[in-house]
Amino acid sequence: MMAEPETKYHTSGIVPLTRPQLVGTLTGLLLAALLAAIDQTIVGTAEPRIIAQLSGFDRYPWIATAYLLTSTVSVPIFASLSDIHGRKPFFLLGATLFVLTSALCGAAGKLTFLPLDGMGQLILFRGMQGVGAGMVMGLLFTIVGDIFSPAERGRYQGLFAAVWGVASIFGPTLGGWLTDNWSWRACFWVNLPVGAVAVAAIYFEFPHMKPRGSTRQLDWTGFATLIGTVVPLLLALTWATQYGWTSTRVESLLVLSVVMLVAFLVTESRASEPVIPLVLFKDPIIAICSVCAFVLGMGMFGVIIYLPLFMQGVLGVSATQSGNLLTPLMMGAVVGSITGGQTVSRTGKYKGVALVGSVLVAIGMIVFARMDVDTPRLYVACGMVIAGLGMGLLQPVYTLAVQNVAPRRQMGAATSSTIFFRSIGSTVGVAAFGSIMLTRYHNDFVRTMPAHMPAATAPYFSNPLLLMQVRPQLEVAFGRVPGGAAMLQTLFGNVRASLANGLHLIFVCSAVIMALSVLLHAMLRSEPLRTRAVEPELTGH
Repeated sequence: MMAEPETKYHTSGIVPLTRPQLVGTLTGLLLAALLAAIDQTIVGTAEPRIIAQLSGFDRYPWIATAYLLTSTVSVPIFASLSDIHGRKPFFLLGATLFVLTSALCGAAGKLTFLPLDGMGQLILFRGMQGVGAGMVMGLLFTIVGDIFSPAERGRYQGLFAAVWGVASIFGPTLGGWLTDNWSWRACFWVNLPVGAVAVAAIYFEFPHMKPRGSTRQLDWTGFATLIGTVVPLLLALTWATQYGWTSTRVESLLVLSVVMLVAFLVTESRASEPVIPLVLFKDPIIAICSVCAFVLGMGMFGVIIYLPLFMQGVLGVSATQSGNLLTPLMMGAVVGSITGGQTVSRTGKYKGVALVGSVLVAIGMIVFARMDVDTPRLYVACGMVIAGLGMGLLQPVYTLAVQNVAPRRQMGAATSSTIFFRSIGSTVGVAAFGSIMLTRYHNDFVRTMPAHMPAATAPYFSNPLLLMQVRPQLEVAFGRVPGGAAMLQTLFGNVRASLANGLHLIFVCSAVIMALSVLLHAMLRSEPLRTRAVEPELTGH
């Protein structure tokens, strides 16, 4: 009787995979990364047109804030659950939810049976989409950590960076083209086929692995206090523009967030299986990486959200052209990610890569801070290349460094910690910068508003992105006023200048934040990467 051939595995991580499983799993993971990149870059260039059509400039930050808020909260929660119940079911659930809510986002404004206007529907669906995105992105890199040993991961970071980069380079242009020639709704619907293939690949090829003999308990109190910390904070940052920083509503939410943060820290210090194990942060590498990820998220991603607004609202380019202008940033990020991943993999050291990346991001932010209404596009492109290179160099560092020192039993929680802090930084950055920009815009514009301006036209100027679409109506209205045509041209110039002033303040704040982050990266200790994984603690079926 012949003996069964020994199974040949092609990975050295704690989840060994055969060649077909490796190919199928990597296909699913790469498509998931593609999905996330497409969503971020396509929607970014389409947002100004979306807001103009749905008349929601006063809620502009909420499109990004709702998505970032729910994705931020989802990352540590589902990473903790995956440490207990396995990665596969939650990854599949997140990808499926992301696909379904993409379809709903594309239908926003047409679902008349809902008690919300079009903008309200889009914000709701983007929040739901963020839950799926948080599950996918939080688990994607944890699964990579399961499959490959620390020393192997740098090579595969380059592969993920290439796929992310292809989507990032062509995504903005594709998004702008779809917006100009079809509809902004198509920017959400393109997620559907990619997501379906990703779900199928993971379902059929990635094994369902669970911790062996797991009897761990869910930290429901930790989940609740974490949500209670993040949600009031974001609401306060968003409502500060409308009600003022000293309003009872905003101050109460900030106080509630601080109280819930204290409750969260107390809960996590006592929980047997915390959502975010505080003991992890006793390791200086994990602590510094988490702080650096937060600062990068706040300083960099908060600005990226508003770059398309600067291009379309200040430089006056179309959605397609603004997509093309974002391409240098994404190309720089691709080159930086591949270079950084290969360098870390070959040298086994990551501090130098992190330090160079932080310096480049700071320089890029300083370039952005010097932009104004007369800035040439080539200058903007140079700033994007520099910032993109730095951002790409930093991308693989945090996850590699944390996974290298994290205990296997807390791999999901440790990996999610850097993603969580980057997300919370992005969320705080987008909300705070949105508040700053809207406040500055409205203050500057009101100060320059003519006293005899037709009252019926005032609401249009609260939304500068809506102006081009309603320009014929405005010309008719101002035509009835002596000197109305000249007044209208003056108002259009004031809108552009006011918007530029609001956005300039954002860029200056980011430049200061990223310059300070260089000091943080200098404090990062470099630990040699392990060449093999720890013993498996999983059972599969």
